[in-house]
This record gives sequence, C-alpha cells and structure tokens, in this order.
Amino acid sequence: MFNNAAVRRTSLAPIDWSLLWTVFALLGLGLVMVYSASTAIAEAKSANHQSTYYLMRHAAYLVVGLAAAYSAFQLPSSLWQKMAPYLFFGLVIALIAVLIPGLGRAVYGSQRWIPLGPLGNFQPSELAKLFTVIYAADYAVRKAALMQNPRQGFMPMFMAMLVVGWLLLMEPDFGAFVVIVAIALAVLFLGGLNGRLLGGLIVMLAIGFVLLTWLSPYRLQRVIGFMDPWADPYGKGYQLTHALIALGRGEWFGVGLGESVEKLFYLPEAYTDFLLAVTGEELGFVGVMTIVGLFAWLIWRAFAIGWQAALMGRNFQALTAQGIAIWLAVQSLINMGVNLGLLPTKGLTLPLMSYGGSGIVANCLAIALLMRIDFENRRLMKGKRQ
Repeated sequence: MFNNAAVRRTSLAPIDWSLLWTVFALLGLGLVMVYSASTAIAEAKSANHQSTYYLMRHAAYLVVGLAAAYSAFQLPSSLWQKMAPYLFFGLVIALIAVLIPGLGRAVYGSQRWIPLGPLGNFQPSELAKLFTVIYAADYAVRKAALMQNPRQGFMPMFMAMLVVGWLLLMEPDFGAFVVIVAIALAVLFLGGLNGRLLGGLIVMLAIGFVLLTWLSPYRLQRVIGFMDPWADPYGKGYQLTHALIALGRGEWFGVGLGESVEKLFYLPEAYTDFLLAVTGEELGFVGVMTIVGLFAWLIWRAFAIGWQAALMGRNFQALTAQGIAIWLAVQSLINMGVNLGLLPTKGLTLPLMSYGGSGIVANCLAIALLMRIDFENRRLMKGKRQ
C-alpha cells in the first residue's frame, strides 16, 4: 500500500512529461535518420526515384501509430486486462494466417508479412510482443496462488508460449522468438514463478537455442560470420564488417548528417536493422550515446511506473509496465549488440526508431499503455478514481 503522504500530492503532474518527451525525441530522431539512411536506396528503387519515398511512408506510419496510441490511452488499463485472452487468441490466428500460402508474403526467405494493399504489410510478430506482455501479466495475476506449482501455475502458459514460439520459428523469425520468450519468462518471474523452475528453464532454453542454431545452416553461418567477420568480408561477414566500418568512420562527432558513405548500397538494411550504424557514422559516438541514454531513461521510467503500481496493489498494471520495459530493453540491446558486433546478426529493428509500420504502431501502443498506467497511478495518488 502507498502512504497517505503520497495521496496528498495534489500538485503532481497528470502525466510523466520526461517520459513523453523522451519518446518523442526517439521518434523524431528515428524519422530524421530513416530519411538520411534511405535516400540512396529510395532514389534507386522507388517508382519515381523519389529520395523521400521511405521518409513519407515512415511519417505516415508515425501518424497512424500516434493516432492508435492516443486512442489506446483513452482505454482504462483494466479493460486491457479483460481483453488479454482475446488479444492472445487473435495473435495466434494472425500468426497462423501469415503462414498460409497466398495470404502471407515472403521476403528474403521469411514469411512474416500479410499484404494490406496500399497500406503496406502487416507483421503479426511485432504485435505479438505487446500481446505477450499483456497476456503474461494477466496470467500471472490470475494464477498468483499457483505460481509455485509447476503443473498448475506454469504448464498452461508454457504450452501457450510453445504454440506461439513454434509459429514464429515456422516463419522463421528467430529474433522475435527470443524477445517473446524473454518477455514471458521475466513477467512470470516477477509474478512469482518458482526461481528454481525458472533457472531450469533458462538452462533448457540455452540448450535449445544452441541446437536450433547448430541444426540450421543459415543460423550457423550467421554465428560463424559473427565470430570472425573479417575472415569473409564479402560473404558471411559482409553486414557486420560494413556496420563496423560505419561506426569507425563516425569517431566522436560523426562525418555529418546525410554524409554517410556506408548507406550508399554498402550496408544492407541501413534504414531498418542497421540504423544505429548509420547514426554512428553520421553523428558519431556522441549521437550513439545520446540514443543509449534516451533508451536507458525510457526503460528506467517504465520500471519505476511498474514499481509504483505494485506499491498500490495494482499487480496487472505493475507487471504490464515492467513487461514493456523488458521488451524494449531486450530488443534495443539485441539491435545495438548486432550493430556493434557484440551479437550475431538478427532481424530485429531498433524500437521507436527503425523503419517499419507494424513495429512503430506496436511500439506506440505499448507506450500509450505505459502512459495510461502512469496516468492512473497519479490519479490514485491524488485521491481520485482511475
């Protein structure tokens, strides 16, 4: 329970402005860098050779994402809890639909998208991360009394995640699979899952990841290329070597906005997976550390909001806020690790910044839900109703 002094804080701002402006800073910086990183490929591949092709599409995604976020903010967090089972069921249907020939669309050998005509492509695995947070938080609250019981408390959630994981690996989308597993396990642990069971699961998952990598020639080649990218700079190590060259060229303050050389058809996925490398080349170490700092503050505030909700006995809201923090932390760390050569190449974008409609909309919805939880916390601290 929170103390009476907190309730009397009537001068408390209605929302966390530092969190909101941090999100806007990341979205704005992402828009600028997506434009800078995509001009060359846009001029070469767009129908009318427009350098602003990806900029305009990314801006449109931002408008849709912010509109969806504004609408989502109006919904009480308790309603999200009631919708959790239905959202999860809809997620499973979407993940099945994307695998149906003729309905799902394959790009670079992965079938992860459902074409929506002029609206672009819908990627269910992006929304899967948000819906997993919500479903895991609701599950942990409903099963709180059984979380120490492996059969009754854990197995139902394990089976649900097994289905989602299998569908993601069928696409394949190994990166999304890793993030979703991390979200589910972390939320269940915070919700009271037996620590010994969690430790055993982590060991089993580590063995499973090794086997999945070893038995997949594609993934194994990525790991080999990651271990020594300079051994085959025109083959397995191509992406990583060019990412490292981009970051090296940037030095402290960068070569200047728009002056990247690596984005000129050298670095693949420059405006999606490797946006941070282009940022490092153009804005230097200072630019990269600014992004790291913004993400660190965002994730810290998300954990703090969850902690405040927990003090008030709002367990679903606490786990949801912390689940969003874990999602953003894991995905941003993996993306940064890939760009810096610390992790093998994975198809994970930088949240709130990289190009991609489904990712931006899912990120904006997550931030809206986080802001709503904080808004309700503050109202309760003022002695008002949610």
